[in-house]
Amino acid sequence: MAYRGRGPRFVPPPEETHRINRKIRNTPQVRLIGAEGEQVGIVPIEEAIRLAEQAQLDLVEIAPKAQPPVCRILDYGKFKYQLHKKESEAKKKSTVTTVKELRLGYRTDTGDIERQIDKARAFLEAGDRVKFLLRFRGREMAYQHLGREKLLGVCDALKDIALAEGTPRMEGRMMGILLAPSRKRGAKPAAAKEGAAKEPQAEPAAEAPMPQETAKAQPA
Repeated sequence: MAYRGRGPRFVPPPEETHRINRKIRNTPQVRLIGAEGEQVGIVPIEEAIRLAEQAQLDLVEIAPKAQPPVCRILDYGKFKYQLHKKESEAKKKSTVTTVKELRLGYRTDTGDIERQIDKARAFLEAGDRVKFLLRFRGREMAYQHLGREKLLGVCDALKDIALAEGTPRMEGRMMGILLAPSRKRGAKPAAAKEGAAKEPQAEPAAEAPMPQETAKAQPA
């Protein structure tokens, strides 16, 4: 029986997303774009590879489904770096929204409901969505209308910061409703913007009155 070490397993490198140079097969000719972006035209694949080697660059297939395939002469290492940089920037700009789940019971008292509302408010202010679930046990299923009223009361308590996506609905023995923040993450309320726009401006200082000259008596 072969011995298996406990070291890290070999992880194969990721497959290339573009065919390059001699890996471009099964096509007698390609539409070639030069290193400076100029249109060379349709040339045999061997001629395209020769031109890439002559420029000490790579021949990269950028549109394999075109007829004929489109290839470009460029530095493949730099090309991959630029693609990775664009993907990283796109990930940074994209916002990840998570759904936080908060549970209530049919007999949950007012104090516990208020604590759950405070948690939901913190989640919503952070830009996350919140899903409230209310569980019915045993004979409580006969009082679904009261559970609906409880969930609608929660929505009403958070209406200043959240919007309900639909109405409460049953999911098995649980009734749920989803709340989404009514404004984007980091956005300031409209009242704050208006207050900042209407800052009081200093009034110009009143000008001092000009002194009036007194008439001098003429000698007789």
